[in-house]
Amino acid sequence: MHKVNLAENIYYVGFNDRKTHLFENIWPIPKGVSYNSYLIVDEKIALIDTVERSYIDDYLDQIAVLTDGRPVDYLVINHMEPDHSGALKAVISRYPNITLVGNKKTFEMADNFYQVKQQSIEVYDDSELSLGKTNLQFTTIPMVHWPETMVTFESTNKILFTGDACGSYGTLDGGIFDDELDYTLYDEEIVRYFSNIVGKYCAHTQRALKKIAKYDIKMIASTHGMIWRSHIDFILDKYQKLSTYQTEPGAVIVYGSMYGNTAKMAEIIARQLAVRGIKNIRVYDSSKTHPSFIISDIFKYKALILGSAAYNNAMFPTVETLLTTIKHMGIKNHLLGIFGSYSWNGGGVKNLMKFSEEIQWELVGEPLEEKGAMKADHFDRYVNLANAIADKLLMD
Repeated sequence: MHKVNLAENIYYVGFNDRKTHLFENIWPIPKGVSYNSYLIVDEKIALIDTVERSYIDDYLDQIAVLTDGRPVDYLVINHMEPDHSGALKAVISRYPNITLVGNKKTFEMADNFYQVKQQSIEVYDDSELSLGKTNLQFTTIPMVHWPETMVTFESTNKILFTGDACGSYGTLDGGIFDDELDYTLYDEEIVRYFSNIVGKYCAHTQRALKKIAKYDIKMIASTHGMIWRSHIDFILDKYQKLSTYQTEPGAVIVYGSMYGNTAKMAEIIARQLAVRGIKNIRVYDSSKTHPSFIISDIFKYKALILGSAAYNNAMFPTVETLLTTIKHMGIKNHLLGIFGSYSWNGGGVKNLMKFSEEIQWELVGEPLEEKGAMKADHFDRYVNLANAIADKLLMD
């Protein structure tokens, strides 16, 4: 096996998952995902988090090689989610004298998930644990994205182990560190991971960024994605922008259409935005594209333009599903445009307006609705909506 050193006595122990289709059984991961654990070998030996349970045998074998058969003394649990704590019981079984390190909420969850009553050390903000030459410091960052989440700072090499924070979808294809690969290729998967997993907790992320600012960080080691050592400012700046809803001047157009009438309106709006010089335009059929990808672009771009056909006196179902997720995420500071069509009794635009009232974004222009197909003499109405959106975007 290849030894991957973060420092002389600190090792990466992780696995690439190219089989799983849905992360958390909901979010598509066509580029896979990595599960990252870390091992510190000093006078005392500590694991930082574990891995998903499918990799238990290989995981324990790697640890045994790297420790030269010595027992592991501590398991530091930054995050209890089962894709990271999945090997917890197996580690305890292999190393029955191991001590778990976490906060009060950590141990409550360990008991609830695994009925574990292992010896433990409860830590708080600024608690420390010496492994010999290596010293660990702990800071809680609750709700990024579970209540027990914390980070561990290794002060000798200035490595911050961040749990799910600063993570990413995507397997590590040979390169483990950001300077071993083209890290910019992971940008989409970083944003999608943040928007899908962490995005509901932007205020908590802001508090977490302020709390970790006290550390002189030379490396960031998350439980998913690459290890950051050469472009730390890139990932921290990305989290700063995403968690404060800083967007680019672009538009996401999402529609639900049964027979193509609402889709035609979306195309007119998209074309006029391009005519006006808007470069970032993303058009999605809500029946084809999973909300995971759409929400990621909503986090990136300032305007969201929604179109829905009426369906049983309500919104088109896939549009309704998307908007439920958006409301759940609590996304802020966007422009909103609305359009749609109906056959006899409406429901699409009416319910899009209810969404507008609930989300409290800036509604641009008048909502547009057609009975049946779009009429030729209504073409300019959609051009005008696009122009109103473009005017707002170009002002920023």
